[in-house]
Amino acid sequence: MAAPGGFSGTDFRNEEAYFLGFTQAQVFAFAVLIAFLAISPFFLYPVFLMKLLCFALFACAFNLLIGYVGLLSFGHAAYFGMGGYITGHAAKVWGLPPELSIILGGLVGAALGLVIGWIAIRRQGIYFAMITLAFAQMVYFFCVQAPFTGGEDGIQSIPRGYFLGVVDLSRDINMYWLTAGVFLLGFLLIHRIVHSPFGMVLKSIRENEPRATSLGYRTDDYKLMAFVLSAGLAGVAGGLKSLVFGIATLTDVFWTMSGEVVLMSLVGGLGTIFGPFVGAAVIITMQNYLAEFGAWVTVIQGVIFVLCVLAFRRGLVGEIGNWLRVRL
Repeated sequence: MAAPGGFSGTDFRNEEAYFLGFTQAQVFAFAVLIAFLAISPFFLYPVFLMKLLCFALFACAFNLLIGYVGLLSFGHAAYFGMGGYITGHAAKVWGLPPELSIILGGLVGAALGLVIGWIAIRRQGIYFAMITLAFAQMVYFFCVQAPFTGGEDGIQSIPRGYFLGVVDLSRDINMYWLTAGVFLLGFLLIHRIVHSPFGMVLKSIRENEPRATSLGYRTDDYKLMAFVLSAGLAGVAGGLKSLVFGIATLTDVFWTMSGEVVLMSLVGGLGTIFGPFVGAAVIITMQNYLAEFGAWVTVIQGVIFVLCVLAFRRGLVGEIGNWLRVRL
C-alpha cells in the first residue's frame, strides 16, 4: 500500500495553511462535511446518521494511531466497547447526565489505553499488533464476567437523559445534534493534534523512528501519548453509541469490531483527515442497506474491500487527493 495520505514523493499544490491549519482544499472539504451534517437529518434517518457519526469518530481515533504514528492496533474495540459500558452504567445506574457519562467513558478508555499502551509500545510491528489484540480479548472476557456489564444481555434501556439538564435527548433530532457536535469536536481535535509540533514528531516517528530518536525525541513517550489520545476518543465514540441506541453489548468489545475500524480506515485512506469519515460512511451504509442479504453482508464487504485495495491503494480519499494533487 502506498504511503499514508496518498503521497508518492510528488509535491502537492495548495499546501500552505489557509484557515485554522486547513489547506484551501481541506477548507472546501470541511465546508462540504458541515453542509452534509446540517442538511442530512432532514432527508435521512437520524438514527442511521448517528450510527455513522459514532463510527466515524471511532475511525478517526484509530487513524490517529495508524495513519500518523504507524502503529497498527488490533484491539481498539476494547476502548470503544468499554467506553460504551461505562457510559451506559453511569447514565443508568449512577444517574449521571449524558455529558458527564460520555466524558467518563472517554476517560476510562484513555486510562485503559495508558495501561495497555505502556506495555504494547515496547514492541513494534506484528508483535505490537498481537499484544493489543491479546489485551483486547482479556477486556472482552472481563466484560463477559463482570456484574455491571450484564454479561451476554449487556446494559439495556440506557436513558439518554437531558443535555445540560435542558435539552431532551429522547428526541432523535436532539440526540443527532449532540452526536454531530461531539464528532466535530473530536474531528477538530485530531486535526489540531496532527498539525501541531507534537503531530510533526508523530509523523517523523512514522517515517523513521531511529532518526527521530537520534534527534533527541523520546519516541516511546510520544507513541504512548498518541495511544492514550486515540483510546480516549474511541471511548467517547463508544459511549456516544451506547446513548444513541440505549444499549451496550459484547458486540462492541469483540475483536470483530477492531477489524471493522481497520476496514473503515483502509477504505477511506490512511493518514488522511477526511478518510475515516468516508470509510465509515461506506461501511455503515453497506451494513444498513445490504442487511437483507443476512450473513452474506460480510462476504460482500470482503469483496468490496479487496476491490478497493486493488483499485484504490491509497483509499478513496487518498486517491481523490492524489488525482487532484491536494492533501485531504
